[in-house]
This record gives sequence, C-alpha cells and structure tokens, in this order.
Amino acid sequence: MSDETDGDLPAVPERLPIVDYLQLGDDPHLLANECTKCRARYFDRRNACAKCGAVEFVSVRVADRAVLTAFSIVHRAAPGIPVPYVSGIVLTDDGTSVRANVVGLDDPMKAELGMSLGFTTYGCGTDDNGTECVAFGYMTV
Repeated sequence: MSDETDGDLPAVPERLPIVDYLQLGDDPHLLANECTKCRARYFDRRNACAKCGAVEFVSVRVADRAVLTAFSIVHRAAPGIPVPYVSGIVLTDDGTSVRANVVGLDDPMKAELGMSLGFTTYGCGTDDNGTECVAFGYMTV
C-alpha cells in the first residue's frame, strides 16, 4: 500500500477578482488603461480616449494611497448587503480617480472628506464550490 495521498489533500479555494482590473496575488493592486497621448486613465476597455481621441493605451498600476474626495453613506441596499456603508470616490497619489467603498470604519458617520486611505481587498462571497469573490476598497491609514 502506498503512503501517497493523491487527491486526498484539501483543495485550496480559488479566489477570483470581482472586476478584471483588480489584480490579486502577493501584492494586490488595480490596473488602469492609460492613454499614451494625454495620460487619461480608464478602468474599462476603450477604443479611443474620451479626453483626446487617441487610440493607444498602456496598462499601468494605480497607486495604493488615496484621499477621499466625495462620499455617500448608503442606508439601503440589496438583501444581504450590510448597511450603512460608505460609497466613495478617491483620488490616488498618482491622480487616478477610483469609485470604491471605504471599509473598516467602526462608524460610517466618521467618514470625512480629505481623509487618507490605503488600498485593500476583502472577500465578498463564496460560491458552492468554495471559490471566493474578492472585492477592493480603501481603508484609513
């Protein structure tokens, strides 16, 4: 009889990003498509830059540090989504505007314009096969 345990090891659950521009791994971060002409950044695929009309883009890493520039405290959400939570727009240190939730606040009412934030990821659900959906947000630093 063999001591090998082929197939007996527990499977490591797979982690999938909630959006294509969220990169997971040892150093999670966001990737944006940057116009090579005017440096405008987009998170979705573009045929042309909305700012200058150029058609060439490069993929760039978005800075992890940010400042909260606008926010709303959400009190009503779909079933299963805990409320209240802070939905915000942050401006990263490299000038990229990102829509994301502000997470990790003990009290959402303590959110303030101009607060310093850092990029983070968190699980937002697991399917029946154990695959975890991973979302991103920003938390106080």
